[in-house]
Amino acid sequence: MSASRTTILVIDDEAQIHRFLSPALDAAGFDPKRADSGQEGLRAIALWNPDAVVLDLGLPDMDGKDVLARAREFYRGPIIILSARDREAEKIEALDLGANDYVEKPFGVGELLARVRAALRQTAEHIAPPGPLTLRDVTIDLDRRLVLRGGSPVRLTPKEYDVLAHLARHVGKVIGHRDLLTAVWGAAHAEDTQYLRVVVGQLRQKLEADPGQPRLIQTEPAVGYRLDA
Repeated sequence: MSASRTTILVIDDEAQIHRFLSPALDAAGFDPKRADSGQEGLRAIALWNPDAVVLDLGLPDMDGKDVLARAREFYRGPIIILSARDREAEKIEALDLGANDYVEKPFGVGELLARVRAALRQTAEHIAPPGPLTLRDVTIDLDRRLVLRGGSPVRLTPKEYDVLAHLARHVGKVIGHRDLLTAVWGAAHAEDTQYLRVVVGQLRQKLEADPGQPRLIQTEPAVGYRLDA
């Protein structure tokens, strides 16, 4: 296999997942790698530094969320969770721990490949050289702490700016309520979602063409918000 191909590490203990997913990844132009346990997966991430990781939550030696948390200590690439667990709390916790996306088993290979490609694009945008971020008619310049709409400065409160800046640093990625609240208000306010709803509502009034039908700051129901790229 060509070393220049994008490497995708699949961490899953189900042999049948690897049997059909590895050929599908290969046919899509990726270089698939395999790990069958959490510990093996962490070693593989450290060894190969893959371009993206597909991670199952139900591993034989450790919970996939623990693998996710430990991987995020040293790995910055996209991680897509793959799991038969359909509980909303599981999705929220995984996203709060740093997952880029969540796909439930059983899944369609086409959908998973599309989500991998989307996560890779978002990561490429996030690690691009710093500079103003322009989304529709809104420009966010983090270096100058400046927000423009239609070329005119927008006056934001400190909390409004901090929420927008945190979303802008992870453009295209879902940011969980707890993550946003902790980043802006501190850990003591990690459950105060009403603070976040108020500030996001104020941001939409100032930045959206139609605040009732927002296109810039998207809501992921019961999970968090995404700055739409």
